[in-house]
Amino acid sequence: MRFQLLGPLSIAHGPETVVLKPSKPTNLLAALLLHPGTVVSATHLLHAVWDEEPPATARAALQTCVLRLRRLFAKYGISATTIEAVPGGYRMRADARTLDLVAFRSLAAGAAGATGRGEELYRLREALSLWQGPPLANVASRLLHRDAVPALEQERLRVLERVCDLELAAGNCHQVLVDLYDTARRHPVRERFTEQLIEALYRTGRQAEALAEYRTVRDRLREELGIDPGAGLQRLELAILRAEELGGGPRRPQLPRTDAPEAADTPGAGGTAGRAGGPGGTGGTGTPALPAAPVPPAPPALPAGTPAAGAAPVHPVQPPPGFVGRTADRRAMTAQLAAADGPRLVVVSGAPGIGKSALAHACAYDVRDGYPGGVHVVPLARPDGTSVTVEEALGLLPGPGGDGRRLVVLDDAAGAWQVLPLLPAATAGDTRVVITSRRGLAAVVATHGGAVHRLGVLAAGEAYELLTGLVGTARIASEPEASAELAAVCGHFPLALRIAAGRLLTRPGLSVADFTTWLAQDPPARLALAEDPRLSVPGVFGQAVAALAPELREAFRRLGEGGPEQDPGAVVDESVLEQLVEAGLLEDGPPGPYRLHALLRLYARRYADPDAPGRNPDRTPARASDQTSDRTPDRDRVPPAAVR
Repeated sequence: MRFQLLGPLSIAHGPETVVLKPSKPTNLLAALLLHPGTVVSATHLLHAVWDEEPPATARAALQTCVLRLRRLFAKYGISATTIEAVPGGYRMRADARTLDLVAFRSLAAGAAGATGRGEELYRLREALSLWQGPPLANVASRLLHRDAVPALEQERLRVLERVCDLELAAGNCHQVLVDLYDTARRHPVRERFTEQLIEALYRTGRQAEALAEYRTVRDRLREELGIDPGAGLQRLELAILRAEELGGGPRRPQLPRTDAPEAADTPGAGGTAGRAGGPGGTGGTGTPALPAAPVPPAPPALPAGTPAAGAAPVHPVQPPPGFVGRTADRRAMTAQLAAADGPRLVVVSGAPGIGKSALAHACAYDVRDGYPGGVHVVPLARPDGTSVTVEEALGLLPGPGGDGRRLVVLDDAAGAWQVLPLLPAATAGDTRVVITSRRGLAAVVATHGGAVHRLGVLAAGEAYELLTGLVGTARIASEPEASAELAAVCGHFPLALRIAAGRLLTRPGLSVADFTTWLAQDPPARLALAEDPRLSVPGVFGQAVAALAPELREAFRRLGEGGPEQDPGAVVDESVLEQLVEAGLLEDGPPGPYRLHALLRLYARRYADPDAPGRNPDRTPARASDQTSDRTPDRDRVPPAAVR
């Protein structure tokens, strides 16, 4: 349940949102919610509810309004004690989970302490997304509209002003125009919005429009207020007349195209082991924008002369070796990329190691003939899993021009902070873009549209087929039941299946049954190949968890303490669960239940937060899909058949 003030006053209850009718109880609820957690005097409430001089019986009527609100609350499962009667007035308990105003202020305050501009912008955009229209539109209190609504609007404008500053600093001038056109005209005396609009027009090559906008504002200020524009606007006009270059985000360097092979990813079948951070894939198109987790700031740039990890864009793209499964997603995504009127942007998201890059590469290979300008893969992560900077990624994008329509794959994105600054250059001309990321990238989809494929684990038959393709038909077919059990121990995760196949291939004398028994004693520890940190379940999952805020890491660990029947919503608050969904570590959510992949649950229990007090080090299940017992750690012992 959540109260919504930033728009019509309403109560969101599961998938249902109830907009309250104008009434005296509605006036009372608004007056209390505007001061969450603090005592509001009865005198103030009387004036907020009745506006004019309250009648002699108003105090008794106020108590009646409280009772009516409590009856309304009971209808939606809200505790009657949410409104507390205290000496001198009433107090209403609310926090970021139950009131959008508190969530907005919390996000705005958190953005001020962000360690990078990308993180700050992401949090502020999330805060603005909570606004659903003019606040208190269905509240009849003239007192609240006179005193409270203008103050709320000023809070929103301050956040929007900062957002536009950050977008301009990042060079996102086209995007910021969407925010500024209406805002600058509705608030002409707030000159900073006009400055931002004029700057954005000028930096997008529209000098005449920029000057016309300045003169319109100048004339309006003179006619209505008898004043000239401020010094900032006057300096901006002079700079435009002199054709000076205005400061902004970094310009994209033009690099020669090369045909060097890609080195930073290892596509796999039906998914891939890939580099840390989890290439992966399955899907479904279209997804709602959900509350997002705090995004880690971009790492510092490499020293001058240090090449970015990964290869330059490649053409043609190579199909992932042994790719199987994902039939429905591959068909849908290929159709989207092949259609002349298809989406300009396709996002492939899901848990780390689920097969996002493999699906993206397979689909790009399927449609390569429809892109005469080339298929260009831009790795957004280094082999060690750390993210490349935005400046480095801009340098890897193909230059302007080309020989027709082209496809750009932004592979293994760390979050919206990394993707949003790249899209103006990546989507220039007749270009389609595919983005793979363990994060949901709700902010990217909300601002740019497109199709979304959210991938889950492979079906049992697909996992068995993947093992067959990797290990060999004869060996897998000779032990079909053990092979199916091995796929279950791996949780049907493409990354885990590829690692298990690698271990089997290097031990030709080891039976699948013996290997499965050994692996089941500790899947999270033993699903790792020492030769490559990217082929490691604890390494790949660990980097995803390390990117979380401390409170999210603790919540993820707590989810691992229960069995598969445990409802995550009974352990962790919904707002935290939504952030874990955005981070790719949890699935689904309201109106349905949240789910934690079995292999991720095992990892959460044993590895997610080793420094947390009270950590349970016991061994978990014999298979990822059936957590029934604990075992003593025995990580290094291998089955005798492995050394015969």
